[in-house]
Amino acid sequence: MRIACIATSEVPSRTANSIQLMKACGALAGIGNDVQLWIPGLEPGAPWETLAAHYGLRDRFTIHWQRSLKALRRYDFSLNAVLAARAWEPDLIYTWTLQAAALASRLGRRTLLELHDRPQGRFGPLLFRTFLNGRGARRALYTTHALRQALEAEYGPRFDPPFGQWAPNGVELDRYADLPDPPIARRALGLEEGFTAGYSGHLYQGRGASLMMELALRQPQVQFAWAGGEPEAIGAWRQRLDHAGARNVRLVGFLPNAELPGFHAACDVLLMPYGESIAISGGSGSPAYANPMKAFEYLAAGRPILSSDLPVFREILSDQNAILLPPGDLDSWEAALLRVQRNVQLRAELSERARRDAAAFDWRARAKRALEGLAP
Repeated sequence: MRIACIATSEVPSRTANSIQLMKACGALAGIGNDVQLWIPGLEPGAPWETLAAHYGLRDRFTIHWQRSLKALRRYDFSLNAVLAARAWEPDLIYTWTLQAAALASRLGRRTLLELHDRPQGRFGPLLFRTFLNGRGARRALYTTHALRQALEAEYGPRFDPPFGQWAPNGVELDRYADLPDPPIARRALGLEEGFTAGYSGHLYQGRGASLMMELALRQPQVQFAWAGGEPEAIGAWRQRLDHAGARNVRLVGFLPNAELPGFHAACDVLLMPYGESIAISGGSGSPAYANPMKAFEYLAAGRPILSSDLPVFREILSDQNAILLPPGDLDSWEAALLRVQRNVQLRAELSERARRDAAAFDWRARAKRALEGLAP
């Protein structure tokens, strides 16, 4: 199919929404579609080779950067992008942007809208209803069942298949095949040898960095490695760790997505200590609908996972493929960390189940599910 993708994410960027966008477009192209993406910005925003390395992309697609005035809240971008996409005569408009979805659907263009949260703000619900009631609405993708329940509570029971489709995030399984054992991976990264607890992702408030620091202080024999974070956040945490005397925390810094499998391989256990409230790239909010890409990467890495026990996480994680713990409960997290460190059999069982469960979440398999039944 010819698929016109429209999104307002900044590219290139380190934000989760930008990475998710590029992974999804790459997967659509990877299953044989002709994909063109329209995003705000000045063309060319970056050469393909730079983007492929930054995002870990395997399959190429065309990108159009389009000027947009932020003061117009992307309405000008959405209008121009939909018109440009329509001129290309795609079989489907695939968008993450409510304004574009509403306009394309009203114009009768076959439209798929991917949702990661409830439509919010003054005009979000109106735009969503415009999409739903337009002649072009073909599918609403939701990343979590919790989000579907919220949508049905507000907009009615209209999200059953084939119109509604569950589409959680994913992982490139082939990049996690045949990972080296932790000691070998640690040597490749220049990490000290020793039992290592790893975390990858941003260091926003609510992501659990404070809890990980306290764990490091309580367990100085464990090496902690954090990958990710913006330079300002990394600097602030380096000062805070030094001041607290946490000498066993290694701040690796930002790693291109393609290098994450090697980092995850270097860890004996992977941490996902989200709080009850989290900060995101666009502000703060509830993790009620969170579907972090790290969960799928952690599973594919085949390492034991310690995760906060949030209801939405149980859509992907379970007591068989992870150890789920009360958010912020330092004593429980410390006990679980010691248990995993001391129990080799437990580590092996969790690792095996994690790899097995990851098989259901390949990005290309996700793309096939998203498009199922939509071929013209």
